[in-house]
Amino acid sequence: MNRPGPARADAPEPHAPEPAHAGAPAGAGGAPAGAAGAPAGAARAPVGAAGAPAEEKRRRPRLASAPTPYLRLLTVTQFAFNIGFYAVLPYLATHLGSGLGMAGWLVGLVLGLRTFSQQGLFVVGGALTDRYGPRPVVLAGCALRITGFGWLAVAGSTATVIAAVLLIGFAAALFSPAVESEAAREAVRHERDTGTPRAHVLALFSAAGQAGAFIGPLLGSLLLLLGGGFRAACLAGAVVFVGVLAGHARLMPRADPVRKRKQERERERERERGEDRAQAPDTVTRTAQRGRSSWRAVFTNRPFLLLCLAYSGYLVSYNQLYLSLPAEVERATGSGAALGWLFALSSLLVVVAQVPLTRFSAHRIAPRTALVTGLAVVAAGFAAVPLTPAGPGGLLPGAALVVLLTLGQMLLVPAARGLVPDLVEDRQLGLATGALSSVSGIAVLAGSAATGALLDVPAPVRWAVLAAVPLAGAALAFTLPVGRGGKDQGTRAVAG
Repeated sequence: MNRPGPARADAPEPHAPEPAHAGAPAGAGGAPAGAAGAPAGAARAPVGAAGAPAEEKRRRPRLASAPTPYLRLLTVTQFAFNIGFYAVLPYLATHLGSGLGMAGWLVGLVLGLRTFSQQGLFVVGGALTDRYGPRPVVLAGCALRITGFGWLAVAGSTATVIAAVLLIGFAAALFSPAVESEAAREAVRHERDTGTPRAHVLALFSAAGQAGAFIGPLLGSLLLLLGGGFRAACLAGAVVFVGVLAGHARLMPRADPVRKRKQERERERERERGEDRAQAPDTVTRTAQRGRSSWRAVFTNRPFLLLCLAYSGYLVSYNQLYLSLPAEVERATGSGAALGWLFALSSLLVVVAQVPLTRFSAHRIAPRTALVTGLAVVAAGFAAVPLTPAGPGGLLPGAALVVLLTLGQMLLVPAARGLVPDLVEDRQLGLATGALSSVSGIAVLAGSAATGALLDVPAPVRWAVLAAVPLAGAALAFTLPVGRGGKDQGTRAVAG
């Protein structure tokens, strides 16, 4: 989980898994070429060797086929990304405050800049991937992440810390959209070639990310307990990304053959049609006008902007896992070493509960209801901190926050993304999905310095103000359309 927030392929960041569409795309044969008794693409096939009609065989559930080497590479990549990321980030706020002596508001600002440079610039990584392909974008992102972690390990001034953090965030804005889009594309291709539902592949991809998010904080905690300190955690994260960079430089395809053949066919059609070159400027002008029209339609869409603000309330709250939670753990235990176990608890909850919780909410409640409920649960997490007895080790208040915030996240992130298609036209869906993350990233940047300043106020006041942020988001979400799904409409919720 490389970003707060929603996590793709259902997840979140912290990034919540997106349900994949099961079943082969239109035009794919029920069985691949060479399957017994069913030639690919045949409308009617003879009875197979086992005596069952081909139509019946197509309806039978198929065993998952082994993923291709490229899919395995992408899955291992997601695992390694989150190990390197979460070995460092949970301990950044403590390092900035206790190690470098930064004021609370400045710590909040630095963390907000990291979130903005990642979430706010996802659209840049996606656009570069579309333009140049995934390989150069992923390699550049890994190189920037290695540089950023190495720089952060030795940074001692505010300016150098901010520069290193921006580099780390922008690296994720490059490689995460590239890897996630490739995983989705390969899952569809694998489904078409083998009949294995893409959900199997995407679930494995998501589980690998959560496993990395589980191991990363424990690795960071181990390094702290062994006396290596924050610098050792940064260097360990950099080493992980050195391995990822080397693996992708060797194994990632230099060009997408499918995309290359498609471009060649398009160039051939251009030559065959013999289009008048003088008309090209008009085509470019019309394309630019459509692009401006899409941006205007999205950013003047009042319900969509309200959704962005409500989602921003969640992301500002989620950022407190890196700001207020470390301060609470250090206050309760005198050390940040236990922080890794709380992050591992959050990842474990997502692994165990995300799929059944999403399935339950998709069938029984409307997306707006899930969004409002999730934000209310997040608010309850902040309110529970001063009300929960310290208990064993003084970690119970922090654990209560982690559990409730994670449960709220698992409810609201799929619901928020599922509402986007209801609020914008289909041709604007990509732009709107990116805008949801980017607007939220800007909100985190604006709100992090203010929430960081709360570290210096009395605890009851601090937690009350933090609880008010998601409550305000819930109030905004209540004004949105209900959305598809839930009992009242009798259809399954869209979770896109």
